[in-house]
Amino acid sequence: QLQLVESGGGLVQAGGSLRLSCAASGRTFSSLAMAWFRQAPGKEREFVAAITRSGRSTYYADSVKGRFTNSRDNAKNTVYLQMNSLKPEDTAVYSCAASTLTIYSYSGFSSPRTYAYWGQGTQVTVSS
Repeated sequence: QLQLVESGGGLVQAGGSLRLSCAASGRTFSSLAMAWFRQAPGKEREFVAAITRSGRSTYYADSVKGRFTNSRDNAKNTVYLQMNSLKPEDTAVYSCAASTLTIYSYSGFSSPRTYAYWGQGTQVTVSS
């Protein structure tokens, strides 16, 4: 059974940076497409970023493009989300997700229904 464990969340001032990590175990990591989603209180879950199995391609929500970078290290079974220039509106619980499916489009990568495996989430709070 695949397990995903996020870390790296915390409290940061606006304009600051955080790096989230998601460590996977229980399945061949390089066979998984990975993504990050976030959910703020009272709001729907929102797509943030995704990365292909090889790491050669990444996808981002418009709200984070240019500020966040999604990467992965298949040797360490870990995916990362580097978050720079953080804004108060980035405050949310961030969860990583994994899919065994072959995904062909942004709509596929950005849909929560694509992902069968989810981590427990890590809180990111950005103060103004």
